[in-house]
Amino acid sequence: NAVVSPGGVGFDINCGVRLVRTNLFEKDVKDLKETLAQALFDHIPVGVGSKGVIPTTRKSLEAALEMGVDWSQQMGYAWAEDKEHTEEYGRMLNADPSKVSDRAKKRGLPQLGTLGAGNHYAEVQVVDEIFDRPAARAMGIEETGQVCVFIHSGSRGLGHQVATDALIAMERAMARDMIVVNDRQLACARIQSKEGQNYLAAMAAAANYAWVNRQSMTFLVRQAFSKVFKSTPDDLDMHVVYDVSHNIAKIEEHLVNNRVRKLLVHRKGATRAFPPHHPLIPVDYQMTGQPVLIGGTMGTCSYVLTGTDKGMRETFGSTCHGAGRSMSRSKSRRELSDVDVLSNLKKKGISIRVASPKLVMEEAPESYKDVTDVVDTCHEAGISKKCIKLRPIAVIKG
Repeated sequence: NAVVSPGGVGFDINCGVRLVRTNLFEKDVKDLKETLAQALFDHIPVGVGSKGVIPTTRKSLEAALEMGVDWSQQMGYAWAEDKEHTEEYGRMLNADPSKVSDRAKKRGLPQLGTLGAGNHYAEVQVVDEIFDRPAARAMGIEETGQVCVFIHSGSRGLGHQVATDALIAMERAMARDMIVVNDRQLACARIQSKEGQNYLAAMAAAANYAWVNRQSMTFLVRQAFSKVFKSTPDDLDMHVVYDVSHNIAKIEEHLVNNRVRKLLVHRKGATRAFPPHHPLIPVDYQMTGQPVLIGGTMGTCSYVLTGTDKGMRETFGSTCHGAGRSMSRSKSRRELSDVDVLSNLKKKGISIRVASPKLVMEEAPESYKDVTDVVDTCHEAGISKKCIKLRPIAVIKG
């Protein structure tokens, strides 16, 4: 009788965050901040309807949907070790591109390697505080002032269409199987039904697309840094620290009533946070626990946490994914001024490039809860542990 619900995953399937470190420090980028912000803005397509610079044919899209980051590596957009530091190694094996509709593929075809709009962003950040030095060292973060890049994006129009298609199919399945829910956005189907299996296969393909999307932007970020600092990405030590998913459902084993059970864990607006010694996290993080990337909103701090045993027991190895809105988009547009928002960022010494300045109020810090309060709550509850705090010095937004 177990069910799968696209509403429990979210429309932007595998919306997630990737952290890339460098061996640069704030003093190295201080005088080049504006140049770097412009280079990133020039390299990464941003905004509503933005089109990618990664050449994609229908055939290569099908391969990307099936293979995820393995496709990126094959095409030269990924380093061999990038997938080692990506959740699921950047590829869900149950992906079936044939279960993704033609409309979804048509929407995804021009968008590979694009940031999009809304709350998605790329930020140049500096390490502001280190709470757990051994764990930070395992991630290649040695000192405060070290420069990193945060990339927050998802599966773009393709993932949205997969979710839309599934909701329509599942409403019919619920009528057939006499399943009743109190909100149509929680439409669901039995996992073993045709609709349930089709959605899981399409969702996995959309998740693979999102990983390829963030990997493609990692390639573009490396190019931008290389151009500005006249050095190779390898010499700049531009390694992926980790890549985590926010909107996804995965079959995992968890302890329920002292018994190991196989569960389909839905994480909508939640992040996987597996503890030390878990078999599904990289060798590099076996002693520290999985890195958990918590993005703030535009111009506020972000955090890296680590997974804990308590979180594994109490929240199925899950924690927060960010701050969450405190003001609706329409209220933000009514009450805030785009000029004031951009001016406040400049006062903080943050360089910014925005494709749609008139929409910037929707993502203003005032529109969101305080990410530090959210992170502290998770830390004090013991479901994840604070490791690193980062602050932005340059923001790229749609």
